[in-house]
Amino acid sequence: MTDPVPPRAEIVVDLAAIRHNVGILKDLVSVDGPVQVMAVVKADGYGHGMVEAAGAARDGGADWLGVATIEEALALRAAGDRGPLLCWLSAPGDDFASAVAAGVEVTAYTFAELDEIAAVGGARVQLKVDTGLSRGGAARADWQPFFAAAATHEAAGRVHVTGIWSHFAASDEPAHPANDAQEAAFRDALRLAEEAGLDPEVTHLANSAAAILRPSSHFDLVRCGIASYGLDPAPGVTPGLGLRPAMTVRARLVMSKPVAAGDGVSYGHTWHADEDTTVGLVPAGYGDGIPRAAGNTASVWVDDSLRPVRGRVCMDQLVVDLHGELPPTGTEVILFGPGDRGEPTAQDWADAVGTISYEIVTRVGGRLVRRHVDTDDTDTDDIDTDDDSEGTTR
Repeated sequence: MTDPVPPRAEIVVDLAAIRHNVGILKDLVSVDGPVQVMAVVKADGYGHGMVEAAGAARDGGADWLGVATIEEALALRAAGDRGPLLCWLSAPGDDFASAVAAGVEVTAYTFAELDEIAAVGGARVQLKVDTGLSRGGAARADWQPFFAAAATHEAAGRVHVTGIWSHFAASDEPAHPANDAQEAAFRDALRLAEEAGLDPEVTHLANSAAAILRPSSHFDLVRCGIASYGLDPAPGVTPGLGLRPAMTVRARLVMSKPVAAGDGVSYGHTWHADEDTTVGLVPAGYGDGIPRAAGNTASVWVDDSLRPVRGRVCMDQLVVDLHGELPPTGTEVILFGPGDRGEPTAQDWADAVGTISYEIVTRVGGRLVRRHVDTDDTDTDDIDTDDDSEGTTR
């Protein structure tokens, strides 16, 4: 980053990267014919800011937006989005009426949920079937009666069934036998739906990894979540597509000082200096979503060099090894970013703590300021948002 280092720590999201990524994905899946793209912006846009990420995704060519909850969908409508929008996670008593009134498409997994939606009247509803993830979606034994019930509601004018969909369990492992089994099961579901008299506008199965790695699963629509933000949905398998990570988390040193050989660092002294060195204090910790497990495993970027995290990550701060150097207070620290300068990426942090990049970017926040920039904008990098003070990222 070339703009001023933040007072303490911040999340910088490049909207141009999201726009670019969605454009790449749109081109990729449309090689053999038109396929619609849904950009998934649930969980506050995977930590990138839901409203801003949604706008960038639309600009990049996203035909649909996808969210988990009705509340998320209504927030997008309140922010001005008027395009096709699907939500898929509800609980008994959720406000389906508000969703229907806002033109949000809702999802039914069960007979009870379908009846609750039908009671509102006029709903555009998609039916989710469980093809092997064993999570949400109608159980296979229920498909025929479930589709029949939906057809009855549709004939009575209570709902319009606009989609049928499911979700892969292992699309990031292309050779996993579950992929073939799930795709075959989904095709069976579509056949049964047709026999029941349903004629959905869209059918969809593919998530980010399948959108990239399994063209046979594209159907009418693919749902791209993590890939929209430039992160690899199948590390070690995904071909180079030119996706650009959109998030950078950075801070500045608030102190640097020497420690002697044998000195312990941070709580529990889980690391001792094996020789005289120097350490720096970074004002971000697990209270800001930095994984506590990153102690002694992850690294940050200071003065064009990797600096390992030493000792346990604390609630508000972490300590890094400066290898004998004493950078001045205020020196920029990049915890993770696109990786184009050699700095760690979200995937590097995920590898360091034994998780996935999804969790790294989605959990970061807390007191960190979030700032949106557009590197395609030659006039200004900063985008005015409400996220201009601490505590506004959640």
